[in-house]
Amino acid sequence: MATSTLARLQRDWTVVTISFTVALITGAGGVAMLIDPPVATRWAVVTVGVAAFELWFLRQHLDANHTKGANVRLYDTLGVANTVTLIRGGAFAAVAGFAAVEPTPSLAWLPALLYGTGCALDWVDGFTARFDGRTTVLGAKLDMAFDTIGFLVAPVVAVFWGRLPFWYLSLSFARYLFKAGRGLRRIRGKPVNDLTPSAVRRSLAGIQMVFITVALAPLLSVETVRVLAAVVLTPSLVVFARDYFIMAGHVD
Repeated sequence: MATSTLARLQRDWTVVTISFTVALITGAGGVAMLIDPPVATRWAVVTVGVAAFELWFLRQHLDANHTKGANVRLYDTLGVANTVTLIRGGAFAAVAGFAAVEPTPSLAWLPALLYGTGCALDWVDGFTARFDGRTTVLGAKLDMAFDTIGFLVAPVVAVFWGRLPFWYLSLSFARYLFKAGRGLRRIRGKPVNDLTPSAVRRSLAGIQMVFITVALAPLLSVETVRVLAAVVLTPSLVVFARDYFIMAGHVD
């Protein structure tokens, strides 16, 4: 990537970092108004940790802000679609903070609203990228990374708040176990197959997003949520196992 292009992207990264900081301060102030400052501080500490990782991930992959294929085009700005994806990341970071907060009536709906908004923006950023003709490698990396973060932090909050059973976290760990297994195979020099796009995989991810949003909200009874958790979790774990065997070359 040309030095001038990377420099302009780094300026965009600085603007994003400042925006995240302002949003964090505003969010902490809002939580403090709803409850008390010590609790808002705990929320802010966890949120800062997740947001810092997201900003680091963005900085590490700025040089991937280009199109795929033979006619590679480099972009010197993050663009609208990636900006929407970053807003998703900010929403998921805010959700993570509630793992350090006890549920109260004044906060009960916030995690569900934040996570649900982030999931809705998952469709918006993809549509925007295709509409603008700016589908980039960076956008794909951010989308996958933030989806994974969302699938980790939202269930953790739901478990801590007593809305989901502990075993539902197997969905969150399955993603990281898959990546760890793939990385280990590469280190050991074993073949690693790329996964082709899967309508089933995408549909199941959408179902999980909707279910987690509903589980976070004080809408259904805990007993009902637990029954639904078993129903929606099983096919996703089966698909993770299938994908691993395909990646490892054990099945076609």
